[in-house]
Amino acid sequence: MSGALPFLGVLRALDPLYVPGVHLAELVITLVKVVVAFAVLLVAVMLMIWFERKVISDMQARIGPNRAGPFGILQTLADGTKLFFKEDLIPERADRFVFKLAPYLSLVPAFVAFAIVPVGGVVTVAHHTFELQVADPPIGILLLLAMSSVSVYGLMLAGWSSGSKYPLLGSVRASAQMVSYEAALGMTVIMVVLLGGTLSTRGIVQSQAHTFFVSWNLIRTGVVPFILFMIAITAELNRPPFDLVEAEQELVGGFHTEYSSIRFAMFFLAEFMNTITMSAVVVTLFLGGPDGPRAHVVSWLWPILWFLGKTVLFCFVYVWFRAALPRLRYDQLMDLGWKVLIPLSLGWVLIVAAVLVGPWWGVATIAGLAVGGGLLLRSVAVGAGRRAELGEEVAR
Repeated sequence: MSGALPFLGVLRALDPLYVPGVHLAELVITLVKVVVAFAVLLVAVMLMIWFERKVISDMQARIGPNRAGPFGILQTLADGTKLFFKEDLIPERADRFVFKLAPYLSLVPAFVAFAIVPVGGVVTVAHHTFELQVADPPIGILLLLAMSSVSVYGLMLAGWSSGSKYPLLGSVRASAQMVSYEAALGMTVIMVVLLGGTLSTRGIVQSQAHTFFVSWNLIRTGVVPFILFMIAITAELNRPPFDLVEAEQELVGGFHTEYSSIRFAMFFLAEFMNTITMSAVVVTLFLGGPDGPRAHVVSWLWPILWFLGKTVLFCFVYVWFRAALPRLRYDQLMDLGWKVLIPLSLGWVLIVAAVLVGPWWGVATIAGLAVGGGLLLRSVAVGAGRRAELGEEVAR
């Protein structure tokens, strides 16, 4: 019993729900929050797929889904029902256990990452006050990065366990791509943690709530980390123009080529669930989460509406990327990750850290980085020139 007391103290400090103690009512409320969050996320995925189809069809002067339900809004439900009843095939040379496990390794991290996102403020129901957030662990950002890393295993194991070379190529691309962009992703998150002074997502939101818009990390970090984060997370999600993991003209569908029925649907579900989750994470880290001007009427509802509006905006941005940008070549993908994003994010995190120490430290760091960056660019240019000369000599 004595060993449980420190744990209860941590719970009370993190969530006002547990201040009176942990009883049956608190456990029921926690369970309800988990179930509601999962149900809302599933419905959001269904709407996101419909939203993407409709927006792209409008951009391309097409009609899009219009048969199942009003405006075709039930088309995703119809597709999911069809996949559920299709025959489930397992390749003869597949590792059956890993083949069945891989879809869950892609789906579960997406929900766990969403569980730490604050979607509103604090509400009181039946004399119980709690946050509109499934959980707020003190290491929430580390949990987010961990879930981002675990999701790589789902893609990698799916391709390896299929017993076929094309899914294996897709999984190798997936692991290389996601590892390459996780470094830049992690460094942009470090800047947010430095400014917020906490690893808690609720704490990061509260650190941006002093002044509407001006105190958001989008402004405080200088906009550049936000752009780097958006590029890196788009590559992490395998969304266009970084969808080389599923390059159909080369890999016949990528890592999930051998999957069918509900297992394929789980990968499809995980991809769109991750899109919604990471849109919510972007809002939390850089745009103040549910922070925004509030009316005096129904004050608890306005944070939810602000959060929902910002998240839908970023979902639209991902759809816009898909409709507007051509797919990159794989060498361009790697060059962008290693030669642009990582050096730029590393340099910017040094600037942010130096400015927090003192203004003159920031000036000195900027000057040093300018000199170092100039030398680096010069060396890259010299190397490119020598390669061009060597190519001309070989051609002659």
